[in-house]
Amino acid sequence: MPGNRSAADVVVLGAGGVGSAALFHLARRGHRVLGLDAFPPGHDRGSSHGETRIIRLAYTEGPDYVPLLRRSYELWDELAAASGERLFHENGLLQVGRADGGLVEGVLRSAREHDLALDVLDAAEAAARFPGFVVPDGYQAVFERRAGVLRVERCVLAHLDLARAAGAELRQERVRGWARERDGFRVETDAGVHLAGRLVIAAGAWAADLVPELSGRLTVTRQPVFWYPTDDARYRADRGAPPFIYDLPGGLFYGVPALDDDGLKVGQHRQGRVVDDPLAVDRDLDPADAVELERFLAAHLPGVSRRRTRHAVCLYTRSADEDFLVGRVRDVPGACFAAGLSGHGFKLTPVLGEILADLVEGETTHPIAFLSPSRLGPS
Repeated sequence: MPGNRSAADVVVLGAGGVGSAALFHLARRGHRVLGLDAFPPGHDRGSSHGETRIIRLAYTEGPDYVPLLRRSYELWDELAAASGERLFHENGLLQVGRADGGLVEGVLRSAREHDLALDVLDAAEAAARFPGFVVPDGYQAVFERRAGVLRVERCVLAHLDLARAAGAELRQERVRGWARERDGFRVETDAGVHLAGRLVIAAGAWAADLVPELSGRLTVTRQPVFWYPTDDARYRADRGAPPFIYDLPGGLFYGVPALDDDGLKVGQHRQGRVVDDPLAVDRDLDPADAVELERFLAAHLPGVSRRRTRHAVCLYTRSADEDFLVGRVRDVPGACFAAGLSGHGFKLTPVLGEILADLVEGETTHPIAFLSPSRLGPS
């Protein structure tokens, strides 16, 4: 094992969605910061890939997220301006479900509590406004204009590029473990040892291996997504098609309209196959993964071909209640973490990066008490 290779004010473990944002905020504040990731920037081995993610304000997961989302919108705009990249396509979001179902009720609750503008449509109104999208009789559609699509890999790379421009260092090394030392932290990797005054853990599917109190509190699952070709303008973003979420008896289905020539992306938010080793995930095409998706397309987006053009596999890392876990590592001064974000976390990565930078420096003014791991009881 080589000797000590570097020392930094802060070492960030993981450089995906949250880790890249934390690196950016820490470097911009003048910290000497080192980021470590087992894979190259913008990789497809974790949760922050697949080209796009939906962003929305009227949050069905709970109104407590809305203040964080408002700040996240501001930070995405700042990142786009600083990078010169178009990161956010604000083309709205169509959400469909029963009026008394969890999706629609949650959206309307957040909108009421935070005075958010929404268009509520019945099946006939939705069909007239969004031809090509079938809303079943008795279902309700909610359209949010401020929602849209983030370019996920571009967002990660923009955070990393600007972090390095501000002085951050990024190394491709696999972390083996860390330990608290008298005056800071010792991080061991497959390439050597790094010393730090503070530690930020944003390791996604590997978080439970690096934060002892998260052991047994996170489940990692395999989540496939698929792309389907369409020449139908009703499903193109540049012709007004929005991303969509359908809450149906068969599950929760979501999709992003064709932004370029890559077709329409569609997936199903579900439990998925449990992953024991994130390094050994089956990423091959399993036609069985697409059976329910293609039934959904046939019934609700009939103009989309069912000839798959490609697929990707992401990792979902979730807590038992599917809310995030954010805070300080218990009994370890100077270490903080964000974990359990999968399924709905990417849109909030810039504000989570800001929160982690705040925790490195002291306290945060962001309302994150509801994300404390303590809500789940003793570990």
